[in-house]
Amino acid sequence: MSHNQLTALPDCLVKLTRLSRLYASNNELTFEGIPSGIGKLIQLTVLHLSYNRLELVPEGISRCVKLQKLKLDHNRLITLPEGIHLLPDLKTLDLHENENLVMPPKPNDARKKLAFYNIDFSLEHQRKIAGQMTSPSSSISSVHSGGARQDALARRKEFIRRRKQQADQQSADKVIQGMSKIAGVGAALTEKQQEEEERQIEAKSAVNWKKNIEKHRRHIDYSDIFDEDVGSEEGMWVWEIENFYPSIMDEAFHGQFYDADAYLVLKTTREISGQLRHAIFYWLGEHASLDKGMCSAVHAVGLRNHLNATCRTQREEMNDESEEFLTLFGEEIVYIEGGRTTSGFYTTEKPAHLTRLYRAGVNGTAVEMEPVPLSVESLDPRYCFLLDAGETIWIWSGFKSRITVSNKARLFAERLNKRDRKGKSEIETCRQARCPPEFWQALTGQPDKPTSAIVEHVPEGFVAERKKLYKVNIGMGFLELPQVELPKGIAKQDMLNSKGVFILDSNSDIFLWTGKKANRLLKMAGQKLVVELHQMIDRPDYAQVYRETEGEESMMFRSKFAGWDEIVPVDYTRSSESVQRVPDLKVIVKKDNMMRADLGALFLERQPSMTYEESEELMLDCNYDLELMESFVLEGKKFVKLPQKEFGIFYTMDCYVFLCRYAVLPEEEEDEEIEETDEKPEMDFKCVVYFWQGRDASNMGWLNFTFQLQPNFEEIFKDKLEVVRMYQQQENHKFLSHFKRKFLIKRGRRGLTKNLGGKWPELFQMRANGSSVCNRTIQVECQSNQLCSAFCHMLRIPFKELDESNHRGVVYVWLGKDSEPREHEFARQVASDLVVRDDDDDFRIVEVKEGEENEEFWRVLGGKKKYETDSSFVKHTRLFRCTNEKGYFAVSEKTVDFCQDDLDDDDIMILDNGDAVFLWIGARASDIEAKLSYQAAQVYHASLRMKANEKPRKFMLAVRGHESCRFRKCFHAWSKMKEPMG
Repeated sequence: MSHNQLTALPDCLVKLTRLSRLYASNNELTFEGIPSGIGKLIQLTVLHLSYNRLELVPEGISRCVKLQKLKLDHNRLITLPEGIHLLPDLKTLDLHENENLVMPPKPNDARKKLAFYNIDFSLEHQRKIAGQMTSPSSSISSVHSGGARQDALARRKEFIRRRKQQADQQSADKVIQGMSKIAGVGAALTEKQQEEEERQIEAKSAVNWKKNIEKHRRHIDYSDIFDEDVGSEEGMWVWEIENFYPSIMDEAFHGQFYDADAYLVLKTTREISGQLRHAIFYWLGEHASLDKGMCSAVHAVGLRNHLNATCRTQREEMNDESEEFLTLFGEEIVYIEGGRTTSGFYTTEKPAHLTRLYRAGVNGTAVEMEPVPLSVESLDPRYCFLLDAGETIWIWSGFKSRITVSNKARLFAERLNKRDRKGKSEIETCRQARCPPEFWQALTGQPDKPTSAIVEHVPEGFVAERKKLYKVNIGMGFLELPQVELPKGIAKQDMLNSKGVFILDSNSDIFLWTGKKANRLLKMAGQKLVVELHQMIDRPDYAQVYRETEGEESMMFRSKFAGWDEIVPVDYTRSSESVQRVPDLKVIVKKDNMMRADLGALFLERQPSMTYEESEELMLDCNYDLELMESFVLEGKKFVKLPQKEFGIFYTMDCYVFLCRYAVLPEEEEDEEIEETDEKPEMDFKCVVYFWQGRDASNMGWLNFTFQLQPNFEEIFKDKLEVVRMYQQQENHKFLSHFKRKFLIKRGRRGLTKNLGGKWPELFQMRANGSSVCNRTIQVECQSNQLCSAFCHMLRIPFKELDESNHRGVVYVWLGKDSEPREHEFARQVASDLVVRDDDDDFRIVEVKEGEENEEFWRVLGGKKKYETDSSFVKHTRLFRCTNEKGYFAVSEKTVDFCQDDLDDDDIMILDNGDAVFLWIGARASDIEAKLSYQAAQVYHASLRMKANEKPRKFMLAVRGHESCRFRKCFHAWSKMKEPMG
């Protein structure tokens, strides 16, 4: 059909379902000229539409799943359907000479990974959650694509939809017109008759199927199957299908479903009118047999007839339950592998249970069960033993045994009961000193405690005989039994093959394992070889032969292989019916509260800084009720009173205690009551003890305070005492207000620094984050690269000898060019009152503006080096914390007055300095937190691009312990990172 002047392809072309190649190049085809049902050509492999006038192509092309070659060059294409990327066999896609073409975005593989976490990290979705959803024309649906691109895509999709509707409507109109012309007046009469019949039908009342159900209800007596009290009051009943009939389950097992069983569930509630309302469900396990599923459906209808209910019976399938069904069990249902009940079509004769005794041993993280003779002489006070008596599993612990071994044996018993006994056995524990008669009855056959003593008889360093794994082979007229090599004596599950038969020999036990795909001759050969192998070697009398089938292996067999079925965690504070088990992933995904994410903090505006006037007012308010303030410092193991001249000076390796007495102002009374009396109301008080701990101080200071000083305060002030513990640079506003911005932090310990220090230069940086109340002056490294144009610095230089003016040193007050002018005079006061060590030290104060430094200034700082001159980061710094400690992923913003210790090693942090967005990963952060935080940082980075007043940021990674200067400059007095405990 090429090289014509076709403007449209015939609609009947889509009926050629076996068409494999279509050539329609060099024509005048447009979007309307291509049949909308072209997707019906499922055998189409080659499609040539070059040199046409196509602006768009139908969505149906993406449904031609066998398409291998598509040529759309030399057209006027604007975009393509998104499904074009999903064609599995497409090898050639020619799109050149389409100047205005905008390709749709490819499906992001990261989305598939995020589907596991069930969290949508698209910017549009997160903005909607945060309550800042913008109009569709300006929203961004993905953090990886631009807004204009997505908007154009949405408009073109809408254009395609309208065109499709228009084309369908036009074709429908043409058909109706043609039929009208052919049918003539007869069609009009027929139409009138149809309208009259419709009116008559509408006039009749609609038949309610619930009212008509009595006519079709089969009156079958179900009183022998369901009790009379079933459904007679509010409650829930659950039946399991066993041997064609429902069997009522105990309430403790509600919500536990075996994947090879079927269940019947009835929920009865009472309405406001007093009538009972029934809801009937039948649940089918993934591996339930046909008879169980059929019987559950039949008995569900029978239960409805038995109750004379009008509700429908609802089918529920494993991993696809409805919300209404999940709500019955609090959205917490547990899947258990296997079947609890037997089928009615066939029954399996289980062999009689043989009581056995096992000695528990621990090899690394795995627990090993070594069979021993069933007698009292086998017990050893240094070990734990597992006695499998069928209905009861006993855990016996000697008085010298380790508690960890006992716990592992208990966990093994839990798994054994769940997998092999379907939860029907009871698990009991007992110690050597106290053993109930039931234990001795199961072990010896007599309820009385044996008279013989339990002694240590197992040799020291006893090691069980190494197990051997054999593979059954059939040769040319003979049988082979080669041994499988076990690296380091460790067997793994992947050594077994579904097409093979294997024999595991552990001397005291021998197992025959048969794969699902093993042939009949191989199975027969295995049966013969395992008997001969059992008789060939001298074995103890209690040795047994077990036959295992792939997929139905016993717990004892699985325990012989490393990494096969981990032990489930058990909470001993809960009953055996509510033991914690791992449910299916799809059930977890349905729990919205576990998979939700809170990223709202990323879309909030930065916390505004307080003005100078607001800070002064806050400081006055915080000091208004302060009556007295006493200071103490820890020296050795005792707290001594801090000299008044050292008030406001802190050391990073010390601990301080401040006792503050506050007046408790009485509530304001009415003016009339005040006029009646001239007596002044009595003023009450309260005491707050602030414990301040330096960044490098140990926790011994806090222990000394709690055991020495705090009891004395509690005895004096009784219930009027409050204790507040604070850490360096994490003080609250009220505490900082008491120092009136004169807050100096020096490195080291107070005693050593006073006696030995002061003989070398020291550099301090004065900085206030968010408010002048938070003003702190902290010692930093004495190097020129620590300077910053946004702040004031103090450089203390002691002289070895007195200078010409009899000064013992000098303090340079370095004023950054971008620092606040009103802070300059205050910096001089801090230098005079706090930086100068003693009153008798005669240091002169010299103000130095940035750019006017002398040679001495740079010499002391180790020479002039490059330092931070851009102070714009101060107005943009933001720190976010990403964590899942609440049970779901959440992002919260730290206050503007954050510090280095706010970087939590258990979490991920996002830092914005105005030029870049950093992702900082803690040492103990989980991989899931890292992945989710990376997506959250991308959402934040994309949201900044939408703001007109925000400059573009780079997206960077900050490695813990190797942070760059661009990262460190956002923190006041950055120093060495603390090593995490453990």
